[in-house]
Amino acid sequence: MERKNIKIEFRYDGSGYYGFQRQPDKVTVQGEIEKVLKIVTKEDINLISAGRTDRGVHANHQVSNFYTSSTIPVEKYKYLLTRALPKDIDILSVEEVDENFNARHDAKMREYVYIISWEKNPFEARYCKYVKDKIDAGKLEKIFSSFLGIHDFRNFRLSDCVSKVTIREIYSIDVKYFSETKLKIYIRGSAFLKSQVRIMVGTALEVYYKNLPENHIELMLNNFSKEYKKNLVEAEGLYLNKINYSQKK
Repeated sequence: MERKNIKIEFRYDGSGYYGFQRQPDKVTVQGEIEKVLKIVTKEDINLISAGRTDRGVHANHQVSNFYTSSTIPVEKYKYLLTRALPKDIDILSVEEVDENFNARHDAKMREYVYIISWEKNPFEARYCKYVKDKIDAGKLEKIFSSFLGIHDFRNFRLSDCVSKVTIREIYSIDVKYFSETKLKIYIRGSAFLKSQVRIMVGTALEVYYKNLPENHIELMLNNFSKEYKKNLVEAEGLYLNKINYSQKK
């Protein structure tokens, strides 16, 4: 029976999930999608995905692919998934792709965005980080510039990260106001280690607030003989924002 390679693009609110990756006895985004696909295809499905988000982290754009021998027409998958999945997971598109397409390995760029607000709002508590005072976007962006380029990010991951290679490239980081009370931090790179973006943002904020010295990021990027505290910023403000397969930026 002919095997198809199906690519799905989707977004989700991560508030109610123990992260993206499938875990035993935990409700995860991957687990929910695979559960529905198993019902639909009558097969055990394994999603190959562009990124794995932590518990509470959201996605504006996630990409996965899976292989199936099911005879279900590709154009029906979006309807079947949308009807069966929880409302906090939204299927954007479904298409059949080349047999060799791999959502994880073929991605050229991953963009994350982190949202910070200095206006306390209980209805946004799960979707941004609250700080007391307005942040100087230019000053914060300058601090982030230390991350640009190719670096060994072994000090910017959690201890349970299983990646053997810790060298990553950061293409660009932009800090922009998008209202009078909020800013967004856009971080674009080749790939990211577990919780790397949250530790990058948390460390940059500690430097911004002068809780850490100005050269602290450079020290963490170059000194591997010392164990550094991981300043992990809250998950709620983080979004996997864009996956690009054709270019780095």
